[in-house]
Amino acid sequence: MKNIKVDFFSESKKWSRRVPKIKTITKKTINKMSPYFKRDYKFELNIILIDKSKMIKLNKNYKNKQADTDVLTFISKNLNKNVGKILYCDIFFSIDTIEKFIRRNKVSIYNHFNHLLIHSLLHINGYDHKKNFDFKKMKKEEIKILESFGINNPYTI
Repeated sequence: MKNIKVDFFSESKKWSRRVPKIKTITKKTINKMSPYFKRDYKFELNIILIDKSKMIKLNKNYKNKQADTDVLTFISKNLNKNVGKILYCDIFFSIDTIEKFIRRNKVSIYNHFNHLLIHSLLHINGYDHKKNFDFKKMKKEEIKILESFGINNPYTI
């Protein structure tokens, strides 16, 4: 989509060999999810691939949690009449937490990455899961999108 720009940053050697496939998955997922993106916005997405130590620092500084997590999504809006509506989005993925999950649940790293990416892209487009009703709605969309890629429901693991 022309109103979505994506940049990739790998800040951990553990991601290096996986970056080409991550880029392919990201592009396919954004294309498939194009109906979810607001047409009157421009999106500047940064996919940032990090390790556990960096994720713990981010989680502590911005979410006040002293723990690792698999993905964090940060969104900043710019509503300026001269440049239009822009959403700047930084999505951080922790390789250590992802690897721990895939070993424990015996799933593909790329399928799990795609699930986390879909989850974050839904957040960027207004979905949330603070209330149980919203969680069910978001989960339903995640499952539907994953199925379109031939990926099984991750909530049945």
